[in-house]
Amino acid sequence: MVSRILVLGIVMISLLTGFAIYYLQVYAYYEEVVADGQTDVALVSLASGVPEPILYDGFEAIDASSSPIRYRACFKTEQSIAMITETYETYEGAEPLVAPNWFGCFDAVEIGEAIDSGAAFAFLGQRNIEYGIDRVVAILPDGRGFTWHQINECGKVVFDGRPAPEGCPAKP
Repeated sequence: MVSRILVLGIVMISLLTGFAIYYLQVYAYYEEVVADGQTDVALVSLASGVPEPILYDGFEAIDASSSPIRYRACFKTEQSIAMITETYETYEGAEPLVAPNWFGCFDAVEIGEAIDSGAAFAFLGQRNIEYGIDRVVAILPDGRGFTWHQINECGKVVFDGRPAPEGCPAKP
């Protein structure tokens, strides 16, 4: 009888621990980002080299203080892809990161396939928004846009514990 109670206790603790880990990974820490209407969606200009806001609406975003790469955003823009590609800096190696299932507007697989096929274009939103982390913006031909944070080349090296390569800013 005692062994059954002990086994039942271990199973219950395991289930509770599993649920807690799942909740912490998928739901906890995320907060909705309140749009300011000005700087939520910006792209780095080819002319000036600084982020400039673009026209957008329908902005939804989430972020978490627990990691700099948990930022995800969705928006809609009426600006043409042709105009955007001629005006703003593209981003090579864009790889959208998966968002929690409950943040339904952001489908990393769809965005990644669209970028790979050339249907969507990725742009630099801001380099080193935090050290080693870039803000990337992808825009589909239908005007839907998506933003996420991605580890850049300097971050990949430094976060692995190696010294910053030539051309990277000094680690703060």
